[in-house]
Amino acid sequence: MSFGEKILEYKEDIIADLTELIAIESVSGIKDQCTPALEWMMKKAESFGLTTKTYDDVAGHVELGSGGKLCATLAHLDVVPPGNNWDSLPFELSVGDGYMYGRGIADDKGAALINLYCLKALKDSGVIGKNTIRAIYGTSEETGMQDMDVYFANEPIPDMSFTPDNRYGICRCEKGILQLELYADTHTGTTLTQLHSGKAVNAVPDTAYALLDCTETEDHQLLRLADAKKGTFEFYYTIDGLMVLSRGKAAHASEPEDGHNAAVALVDLLASNFSLPSLGSICSFIESCVGLQTNGVKMGLKMRDSVSGPLTLSVGTVHIDEGYATCTIDIRYPSTMNGENVLSIVKKAAANENLNVKVLNHNLPLNIDENSDLIKLLSDSYETIMGEKPDLYSTGGGTYARVLGGNGVAFGPVFKDEISNIHNANECLSVDKFFKHAQICLETLYRMYTA
Repeated sequence: MSFGEKILEYKEDIIADLTELIAIESVSGIKDQCTPALEWMMKKAESFGLTTKTYDDVAGHVELGSGGKLCATLAHLDVVPPGNNWDSLPFELSVGDGYMYGRGIADDKGAALINLYCLKALKDSGVIGKNTIRAIYGTSEETGMQDMDVYFANEPIPDMSFTPDNRYGICRCEKGILQLELYADTHTGTTLTQLHSGKAVNAVPDTAYALLDCTETEDHQLLRLADAKKGTFEFYYTIDGLMVLSRGKAAHASEPEDGHNAAVALVDLLASNFSLPSLGSICSFIESCVGLQTNGVKMGLKMRDSVSGPLTLSVGTVHIDEGYATCTIDIRYPSTMNGENVLSIVKKAAANENLNVKVLNHNLPLNIDENSDLIKLLSDSYETIMGEKPDLYSTGGGTYARVLGGNGVAFGPVFKDEISNIHNANECLSVDKFFKHAQICLETLYRMYTA
């Protein structure tokens, strides 16, 4: 029997606690919504007899042991907005057909709770550790990781760590992430009076709507053009003009090709019938410089490397009204490329549309030596539970591994080819595989604690 199997003794308690944790609507970026999730985790840890510490109500840790190396696992308690088209209530844990559903179950509350129970299992089993183990928690991973800036301004970087916030095997490479806001001093369009879509820069929006001041001939032509376009469009006549509703498919911004961007599709439809100046500068930029592609080719940003793959680009939010016009874009660039060069290209394209550019977030790429002691420890722990070596891979996703100074990687919790719907409706995890992850996590922390 592996030590990791001991986590199964807590299976019913874990699911009961998951019900409470998922119910906390800790949407990232909304003031005061994430603190209750951090407080819940700290109180739960204290009830287990573990030591806790928090900083500015945005980050904290649970600790076991003292001395030796500082080893850690990191997870975040904030989630992206629930979005639309759920088959169940997003902030209620539901179980059916072997899956658990709820916003955050896969990203990252499920793994966050397992981290805590691993420390409890080590303590309850009376394991004598040589090192110090911490389960570190944050509340703004989805919106720039400022939580870790606060935390590591007060605490040292761990000597060895991992974050279960991606998929298995071991993610040794993460692309650079550049998240930008583009905005105009005012809305310059005439035909387009409003356009709204999206709630998060790092998610592909699944709905968008526009209000148009157009002639009867123009709206009839638009209806005919919609039949030839990819996507789903609905038309409604309102007192404020013609409303066009676009429906797409949500996806994580690191894999925008897996979704269908409702905002970009709507702009593409409108641009096929109206001049770009009549739609305004933001729509002109989206149509001319982004388009329906997700590889940045229209802006001259198409690039790739052998380590981490191609650049991706996604429009996350668009908000246009009488007095303002803004959009956000999310770019994941290859790990061997220069992010400042990417930014300069975007700024030049934006300037052509008289748009301003604000950097919301810039995370530099991450590369870890595949022969490191950390990679070996994680690989051996995975093999003990799963009976095979894990693959090494790269991702466009951004995790806390970036802030660990080369001393950490992403490792789990989602298995390869497993359905999880991260950043989409019906976010889920297989119950059986979730507890396989729990065993891997405990086995890994046991080895870190006792090595």
